[in-house]
Amino acid sequence: MTVVLRLNEPGLFTTVQDLGRPWAMSAGVQSGGAMDRFAHSAANLLVGNDPGYAALECTITGPHLVAEHACLISLTGADFEPYVNGESVPGWTSLFLGAGDRLTFGARSAGARLYIAVAGGIEADRWLGSLSTNVLAARGGKQGRPLKSGDTISVAGEPRRPAVSGRHMPEQLRPDYADHALLAISGPHAKRLTPEGRRILFDSPYRISRDADRMGYRLEGSQLQTSGDELLSFGLVPGVVQVPRGGQPILLMADHQTAGGYPVVATVISASLPVAAQLLPGDEMRFIEVTLERAQRRREALNSALESLR
Repeated sequence: MTVVLRLNEPGLFTTVQDLGRPWAMSAGVQSGGAMDRFAHSAANLLVGNDPGYAALECTITGPHLVAEHACLISLTGADFEPYVNGESVPGWTSLFLGAGDRLTFGARSAGARLYIAVAGGIEADRWLGSLSTNVLAARGGKQGRPLKSGDTISVAGEPRRPAVSGRHMPEQLRPDYADHALLAISGPHAKRLTPEGRRILFDSPYRISRDADRMGYRLEGSQLQTSGDELLSFGLVPGVVQVPRGGQPILLMADHQTAGGYPVVATVISASLPVAAQLLPGDEMRFIEVTLERAQRRREALNSALESLR
């Protein structure tokens, strides 16, 4: 394995993530993986990797990296003002780093999570078939923890496709991170809402509270009232909107628990989860109800955008 990058500064919360371990949920293990799966997959495709290769997920602030060997990288997702040797470089683009080059970041200007992919993929600890970091279990990634100063990044193998600098994903093919309207379909327990509660859910703004992490976001806004008997625990997926007894909804994200018993009144569609992944405490958002057919069309559009990079 060749060491290609060294972290001088790790950033606030930088971890190794692939697309998670959904097959482990039946054993009670969180699926995990990249929060913004579109940006993660695009980063890999831009450097010639398969979309499921491991990459770095950087939250709120970016790391400061030094290239130990020449390598091809890409940056996608949030805009943290990237620089190579002090010169501004574009996001959503592949670029070569020569030995000794320094990749740094300025102030966060948009979004919450940045992805850094390396041609050949990132070498990391494998746990239950995935390289994703599970901090709760202290497994996967780099010893199951966020990266720290002095850590090194090695490539896992040879790229699947020729290394090409300057490959770019046009803005019109990416999710609109500035639009905080999350499209959602009605959940299995939507009938437990009163008519007024349903109107509030799909018509009122909510704000991401300080109680927000990779497991989910507790939302601040109008309370929702549900009725009916207590539910037995059932399986959950990312994007589920639960309503606990207090009436403030919770939006589940990548590291959500595998099962729960709070009513599920809506589910954010997969095509809106990249936008949800880029939200931060204090951001305002709202849910927009859509049909299953529209949800499928939006998913197909994002899949087509990724296919254009193959």
